Amino acid sequence: MDPVRSNPVTKTHNHHSPPNHKQPPSLPLYVTNAVFFALFFSVAYFLLHRWRDKIRTSTPLHFLTPSEIAAILSLLASFFYLMSFFGISLIFHPSTTATPRTTSDDEDNADISACTKPHTLLNKPLQEQKPELVNSDDDEVVNSVVSGSIPSYSLESRLGDCKRAATIRRTAVERVTSRSLEGLPVEGFDYESILGQCCEMPIGFVQIPVGVAGPLLLDGKEYTVPMATTEGCLVASTNRGCKAIYVSGGASSVVVRDSMTRAPVVRFGSAKRAAQLKFYLEDPENFDSLSVVFNKSSRFARLQSIKSAIAGKNLYIRFSCGTGDAMGMNMVSKGVQNVLDFLQSDFPDMDVIGISGNYCSDKKAAAVNWIEGRGKSVVCEAVIKEEVVKKVLKTSVEALVELNMLKNLTGSAIAGALGGFNAHASNIVSAIYLATGQDPAQNVESSHCITMMEAVNDGKDIHISVTMPSVEVGTVGGGTQLASQSACLNLLGVKGASKDSPGANSRQLATIVAGSVLAGELSLMSAIAAGQLVKSHMKYNRSSRDISQIVS
Repeated sequence: MDPVRSNPVTKTHNHHSPPNHKQPPSLPLYVTNAVFFALFFSVAYFLLHRWRDKIRTSTPLHFLTPSEIAAILSLLASFFYLMSFFGISLIFHPSTTATPRTTSDDEDNADISACTKPHTLLNKPLQEQKPELVNSDDDEVVNSVVSGSIPSYSLESRLGDCKRAATIRRTAVERVTSRSLEGLPVEGFDYESILGQCCEMPIGFVQIPVGVAGPLLLDGKEYTVPMATTEGCLVASTNRGCKAIYVSGGASSVVVRDSMTRAPVVRFGSAKRAAQLKFYLEDPENFDSLSVVFNKSSRFARLQSIKSAIAGKNLYIRFSCGTGDAMGMNMVSKGVQNVLDFLQSDFPDMDVIGISGNYCSDKKAAAVNWIEGRGKSVVCEAVIKEEVVKKVLKTSVEALVELNMLKNLTGSAIAGALGGFNAHASNIVSAIYLATGQDPAQNVESSHCITMMEAVNDGKDIHISVTMPSVEVGTVGGGTQLASQSACLNLLGVKGASKDSPGANSRQLATIVAGSVLAGELSLMSAIAAGQLVKSHMKYNRSSRDISQIVS
């Protein structure tokens, strides 16, 4: 019998017993272990099912029956036994383990998701990082990567140096492709900050200039808006719109909805059975129990609604939930998985085809987002005075109203636009998203916008508004934690999570995006109405080394 697995109490007793004292017969150790293992998991399974039934019937969890009390006591007893067997004995007898090993906390956590522990690989002991590679010449490692003996994706973990891994990978790419990467910088970037969460197998970084527009006077506050773009005239045009809004008294905004969505697709043997799940999910009496299961995924996740659409024997279930200051795709996906697991007991014939069935709908132009909204649904408005329209925007109220009707509304309708009833909302959304670390692909639905213009105050002034039903932004997670993007969020005063009100920073960022779109729409429409569009682009969107020409 392995001395490590012996019971220390029994051994002590035997040591002090008289030589002729007979011990009572005992079960083999493996039998005892099997009994306690079976006891532990069986009572745990029993309690989980009992608590699930209580949640469904809204029975308080602390009301215990005699069988539940007995199960809890059995669970605790088996837990303490197993802990003493596998834990305490190993602490008291470390030298008797078969394979002694010294580990750090970081190494113990190496299997945790890289998204939550981005630097785990860097903190492994040297023997885990392949010392022969750590001490090897860069050219030797490059040759190994080119030959295929070392996978390119494993360089960070093997070398323990993200910067060196990127440089070696870059050189290997140049050799394999026989193409130069001169002009793509590799120096001056924190590659550890992207490990396991932003970009795999990096070889450098792309430089995108960041300009600022503003101040944008929105809801009584001034914002200097960072915009990352390579399109000349965009920042200048948005800046002019900000000026027109500022001198007219500012803009106001409101977030009318805040919910991220995920819609799995499940399949049954018949359409009737799929409809039964649809009725179950949409029954208000079942919502509370489903929300309890969903909300366990995060302390910020709050299920708001469930809508479903049926297609034959397939059911598409659209979950909507609040996600705090995170954009929330991962958060809502975890909650959805919890609910699907919960539903399997009552609907064992449910076949989960995919956690996303495109009814969400993410990174695609979709009517469901245009109608129902996704992320933050924002409305932003301002009244621009007549003299500002003439002096700053160089046009007239009548011309702007007519152009908006014929271009943004009628023209977009003729084109069959889906959410594209605007001049260039996507330009501003993309620039702010890149600057603040948002997912640039979500520009697709985030740029859904309808721009409205109307003459007010006896036709002297113009009321302009933008309605954006699916602005998907966050101030924590993803690219928001990178140094440059974090600095831009800090410039706007929305860096990180709000300590006072969870979700306040992300909602504020959504209103800033809408306010900037309002400024961009106002300026571009004025340029088109005044016939200045081509002239402006020729001036600001053409390379010129003569600074005096640009300034003039």
